[in-house]
Amino acid sequence: MNILSVVTARVFLFIAMMIMAAGVRAQLRTAYHDEIEQWHKQRIKDLRSENGWLNLVGLYWLSPGKNSFGSGPGVAVRFPEGTMPADAGYFELIDATVRMVVKNGVNITVNGKPVQEAVVFDKDSARETQLGPLKWNIIRRGDKFGVRIRNLESLAVKDFKGIERYEVDSAWRISAVLEPSVPGGIAIKNVLGQTSTVSSPGKLVFTLGGKRYSLDALDDNGDELFIIFGDETNGVDTYPSGRYVYVKNPGPNGATILDFNKAYNPPCAFTDHATCPLPPPQNLLPLAITAGEKNYGTHK
Repeated sequence: MNILSVVTARVFLFIAMMIMAAGVRAQLRTAYHDEIEQWHKQRIKDLRSENGWLNLVGLYWLSPGKNSFGSGPGVAVRFPEGTMPADAGYFELIDATVRMVVKNGVNITVNGKPVQEAVVFDKDSARETQLGPLKWNIIRRGDKFGVRIRNLESLAVKDFKGIERYEVDSAWRISAVLEPSVPGGIAIKNVLGQTSTVSSPGKLVFTLGGKRYSLDALDDNGDELFIIFGDETNGVDTYPSGRYVYVKNPGPNGATILDFNKAYNPPCAFTDHATCPLPPPQNLLPLAITAGEKNYGTHK
């Protein structure tokens, strides 16, 4: 074989290898894009589900003692008009226990069974209560106890058309390392103005554009970390108060993946009846994260 033949063979081999590499990269991009699309489909399914955020129609904070409820004017906890009698009974809050007393003829169930009287919340455990398409439960936020109401036939669910997003871009799938923090947790404020100390395993440290950034992570009591963050897209393309993202727990070396393509809106973007935690000041990034969900609706 002459020198020209050898050179030609090597050139063709190089071209073939480049074509194969390009094909592999294309397959990886397609697989990653499909992964994000599947994640987004599940996200939409969860929002539309019975326990999603779209069907919330009310949140009423209870005062100590008796709190009347029904669909008429003057009650402390007012359900949608026509969904139940004007005065259907009362909730009684004593210490951290909520008891519900129902008037005769009102067919309310607790955990699927008709009741006249029942404890619906104690020791941070809530029971599921229902009348027709309405479901409600007691939530606790610090020293506040509230009745959160869902309408399983809510028009907000029927009219939901999805969430606008940035284009999927693998450049926003970033390697990160968890650096352990000093024990004691971090302060997290919610939209009610309450501040609580939440356990944090440390900071996720990552590099973008040659610059080092970090985000305080919160324990999720599972196989993921929870991140509440803000960035320069907030109030422009994305929800003004920031967004959330989950991250897989790091391995023994602290390494994990921070994927901003899975950044999503807090519940408060979809309803006024949520109590969303807000990004701590140290999690406000001085750059625009043009990935994940964009803003939805006009809620506070």
